[in-house]
Amino acid sequence: MRVLGIDPGYGRCGMAVIERDNGKDTLLFSECVETKAADEFVFRLSEVTRRCALLITKYEPDCFAIEKLFFNTNQKTAMRVAEARGALIECASSHGVEVFEYTPAQIKNATSGFGRADKKQIAAMIHLLIKIEKTIKHDDEYDAIAVAIAHLAFARIPARVV
Repeated sequence: MRVLGIDPGYGRCGMAVIERDNGKDTLLFSECVETKAADEFVFRLSEVTRRCALLITKYEPDCFAIEKLFFNTNQKTAMRVAEARGALIECASSHGVEVFEYTPAQIKNATSGFGRADKKQIAAMIHLLIKIEKTIKHDDEYDAIAVAIAHLAFARIPARVV
């Protein structure tokens, strides 16, 4: 099974591809797609979805896992992230990839065993769960890896997006 995990965003969007083969998980790719704040939102959204489409074409994932939106205090940012999330889901769907979504608590629980784990705890656990042979600069990339790991953990109990 090959999973494309996404931590949705338009300024920074984490993307990771993990493959499970004979019970062994391998990180095939991960990155944090960053767009420029000075660019128009439409261009930023297009760049994130373009990159997602390239990964789908290159890695041919069996499924697409994305974090459910958690509303913070900045409603304008939350609305833009929701738009990015919708565009990314459409990107996966239009490529015929089945979409699954997970709450932040589900992702934290699947990676650390604790639904209220902080970012440092998640990053530390990810390094114990899967070999990472590069330096990761942004939490968004770790979050995308965690989303993919969560899907692999919950794969027998799918949380489908209808």
